[in-house]
Amino acid sequence: MTRPALPTHDAPTHDAPQNASENASENASGGAANAQPSRATLADLLNVELFAANLPASGRLMGIDGGTKTFGLALSDPSRTIATGLETVRRKKFATDADRLFALVDEHDVCALVIGYPLNLDGSEGPRAQATRALQRNLHNRRAMPMLLWDERLTTQAAERALLEADQSRAKRATVIDMLAATLILQGALERLAQAKP
Repeated sequence: MTRPALPTHDAPTHDAPQNASENASENASGGAANAQPSRATLADLLNVELFAANLPASGRLMGIDGGTKTFGLALSDPSRTIATGLETVRRKKFATDADRLFALVDEHDVCALVIGYPLNLDGSEGPRAQATRALQRNLHNRRAMPMLLWDERLTTQAAERALLEADQSRAKRATVIDMLAATLILQGALERLAQAKP
């Protein structure tokens, strides 16, 4: 069967190999033994049309901006039109982080995740992008649900700029920037999904 064309947000189609630290992270994730590991290729995870085909007709999506110290989270409405900030989760160990994230997934009836994929500006995959792919695999090992990697180049800068324009203090910016970045990530994906509708 012919796979749909890749999205047009300039993402690479190569699949970088797992490194030892990623494997160690997955082994230490505390995932349930009966969870299905992700077998999706990088091209699959970047494919908006394929993601859309696996979604129910309606239902909320959750956007995730995975920083080194926090997760910024955003939530769509059930019709997948508007993204709004949800909260910022301070990262601890993976099992604790995943428990909190999936508790919010259940509380808000989320049917799929959109995870910011921090490529380098030239489109190459650096350490942060590799860490994001490890995060996606670990989350999928905990719960098999549709997941999309969304090219988030310049998203954090856009969030910082918006907060500066709103005259937010440095301390305030630090507490909300990841949540705002997650909102921008999710909104971009929602707009692309709307274009992908037949």
